[in-house]
Amino acid sequence: MRVVIQRALEGRVSVDGRTVGQLASPGLVILAGITHDDTPAVVEKVASKVWGLRILDDERSASDIGAPLLVVSQFTLYAGTRKGRRPTWNAAAPGPVSEPLIDHFVEHLRTLGAHVETGVFGADMKVSLVNDGPVTIIIDSDTWQ
Repeated sequence: MRVVIQRALEGRVSVDGRTVGQLASPGLVILAGITHDDTPAVVEKVASKVWGLRILDDERSASDIGAPLLVVSQFTLYAGTRKGRRPTWNAAAPGPVSEPLIDHFVEHLRTLGAHVETGVFGADMKVSLVNDGPVTIIIDSDTWQ
């Protein structure tokens, strides 16, 4: 699993001009991608890491202050760009594999106590945010960097 976490003052995702998810207050916008060998256990470990990261003001985590999360599925996080000019998507898991794992990621965050808003899986989404800091963290479960 690969996630890009952005500390945000505001965040919103819309589909067809309609807001489908947004941060109610400053929190984290999380772009999440799934690869072929990800499992529910991997997804839960990433969710726990995200919820506990001390990247908010005064070195607090979202779990410390109940900051809201906005999770947006994004298969393009697994773009392969080594050859040529056209990215490949071979490393991204197909929808029937990735959608249930993204849903599990969101549900596990909620189980941990997070208020989570989401985009719409597979939709053409417009994501906007005001990055605070800016602070952007990338977590890849393959390397834990």
